[in-house]
Amino acid sequence: MTQTKNIAQGSFQEVLIEDGFFVLKIQNDGALVQRVVREIDSSFIQFHFCLKGGAKFIFNEGRYALEVSEENSLLLYNTQIDLPMNLELGAGSWLVSIVLTIRKFHLLFSSEADYIPFLSADNKEKKYYSQENVSPAIAVILSQIMNYNLHPSIKELYIKGKVYELISLYFNKSDDADIEQCPFLVDEDNVRRIRQAKEIMISRMAEPPTLAELSEEIGLSLKKLKEGFKQIYGDSVFSFLFDYKMEYARKMLETGQHNVNEVGLRVGYSTASHFISAFKKKYGTTPKKYLMALAN
Repeated sequence: MTQTKNIAQGSFQEVLIEDGFFVLKIQNDGALVQRVVREIDSSFIQFHFCLKGGAKFIFNEGRYALEVSEENSLLLYNTQIDLPMNLELGAGSWLVSIVLTIRKFHLLFSSEADYIPFLSADNKEKKYYSQENVSPAIAVILSQIMNYNLHPSIKELYIKGKVYELISLYFNKSDDADIEQCPFLVDEDNVRRIRQAKEIMISRMAEPPTLAELSEEIGLSLKKLKEGFKQIYGDSVFSFLFDYKMEYARKMLETGQHNVNEVGLRVGYSTASHFISAFKKKYGTTPKKYLMALAN
């Protein structure tokens, strides 16, 4: 069941996956901060993903707050007290929230409980808050959850599939990605250089530097660049860039203001055929068929 209501220059949509398991899609397309309130009791675990802008979650009648910035996520879990949603969503901000009962969440990992740190017997009565970067793969799924044009009869099935995919990718972390075990991530200067590398690749996506050129530009060895990028963004440099380029291209196409050739050139493909091949590799369909599906 889907419930949608308009909030001033934006929308709030709640999609029920099944009993005790729902998705919130919240958009603030206006110029002012918007307030969103929803009751969520201590039997639930919450995942909040900020696609655009920023959000602030307020607790204890304003005495405590957690902020989530663009391309970041917040996990909330506390069996001792209720954590109702009291949200201030910034202007031009989009948020996707996955909320499900702790019991239902445990069942997803019943045979893998030791893999998720807060599912262990020692932690089941503790609170758990975690803030993390959103990987490119997760960013794609979030965009798909926010923007889809499907027949009403299959919308909920589509969302359910995407939510399970999202949770799977969220927990698909290698041991060395744990900041407590990884000395690389503790070095703030290295992290700053890796983030600089990401911005360089995005800003020059049509003609990106080689890894050797990139490592020299940010002042980090090739080995540390490769390892650090994988640890922070969960992917290799060029795999990350490919995902980013395809998502950028998809959004350009959706505006209806650019043809396939123009979009391909913008993201670095000298011929339309190469771009079409790359787009199909990513999304399983050609740009033309994708736009036709949106139109229908």
